[in-house]
Amino acid sequence: MSRIGKMPIHLPAGVEVKVSPENVITVKGPKGELTQQVNPAISVKMEDGTLSFERPSDSKEHKAMHGLYRALVANMVKGVSEGFKTVQEVIGVGYKVQANGNVMEMDLGYSHKIFFELAPEIHVETVTEKGKNPIITMTCCDKQILGQAAAKIRSLRKPEPYKGKGIRFQGEEIRKKAGKAAAK
Repeated sequence: MSRIGKMPIHLPAGVEVKVSPENVITVKGPKGELTQQVNPAISVKMEDGTLSFERPSDSKEHKAMHGLYRALVANMVKGVSEGFKTVQEVIGVGYKVQANGNVMEMDLGYSHKIFFELAPEIHVETVTEKGKNPIITMTCCDKQILGQAAAKIRSLRKPEPYKGKGIRFQGEEIRKKAGKAAAK
């Protein structure tokens, strides 16, 4: 059996889960509400505050879907109860970031400013302190939307391998290359 698929999902207090006959799971909690369509081959059972998933056979396709849908629903439960958060640093001389509602205004060394509009579910905060790199903090209940937005922001100016300038996740290690060696 799938190690991930066979683990039950324990529902924290304040989280409601509804499973419709069409295998649509709706999770509602203090941070928001999320829905997920589950393949009809995977059966969902709810007992005593836990969700469990079962597959009809040991075929490769059913094994893959078993773990996938269990992981997606577990992320939904965690998202509506605790939420998800990403923190990114903007490293580079003259690089600036400012959030106005859900629109981010960025100076990333290009000849123009970049305006990036975020999904309405994402809450963004930017902190700029003198002598430190600007920091972008995004929170959301949907892990997929948050990760996609964070990856898109990072792609606007990826960290380069010589000086490390660019947008990186906090704690991310960049492998640096040695510059051109001086001729003797």
